[in-house]
Amino acid sequence: MTKMIHCLVILLALWLTSCNQGQKNAGIEEEQPGGFRKAVVEQVIQTTSYTYLKVNNSKEEQWIAIVRQEMQEGDTVYYEEGLKMTGFESPELGRTFETIFFVQNISNSPISHNAREEMTGGQPGKPVLNRLDIRIDIPEGVITIAELYANRDAYAGKTVKVKGQVVKVNTAIMERNWVHLQDGTADGQNFDLTLTTVHEPEAGDVVTYSGVLSLNKDFGYGYTYELILEEAVPEIK
Repeated sequence: MTKMIHCLVILLALWLTSCNQGQKNAGIEEEQPGGFRKAVVEQVIQTTSYTYLKVNNSKEEQWIAIVRQEMQEGDTVYYEEGLKMTGFESPELGRTFETIFFVQNISNSPISHNAREEMTGGQPGKPVLNRLDIRIDIPEGVITIAELYANRDAYAGKTVKVKGQVVKVNTAIMERNWVHLQDGTADGQNFDLTLTTVHEPEAGDVVTYSGVLSLNKDFGYGYTYELILEEAVPEIK
């Protein structure tokens, strides 16, 4: 009788081990090397600028937002969690997300450290931008991008006016829009100016903005700027 009970205990232990192993294999490992997460896409919502994904890992479901691209339900994705937003409202969807993460780096295959460097230019959260052949008429009272970078300490904390062509816009992140301007000038390799604003221009627009210049601004999650124009207001003609 004792021998039979012992056998039953062994069989039960083997069965439980098999079930646990099956559950582990069926689940998705949340944390991957390099701080990346792995999850399965459960729902895809496309808008003009963003793709919203409801993803599921072994621990939880969460919503993430990425720059618009093709995604399918059932896809396995690897990503950095990114900027967390609570109570985020999408006017285009007419929907408020209780919690959502704006993700910069996402892939359908594991992301290596080298791949991350290529995707971000070595600086998490910052896009890789090319210098465009732009010619802007700079009126009196407007500071060029080259001048801002060259004499940043003199302008730090002050309201300055800039004019340039919009080369990239990221909308509705941390309750503001992120605009990249170029005016054709440069201080070394510094030819692009990032500014935050509630105004929503389109790429290609030539706009004049006034805003406060901040240095060494850290928004978290790798979004750091040695120079950024904040609370920028467009000049209305």
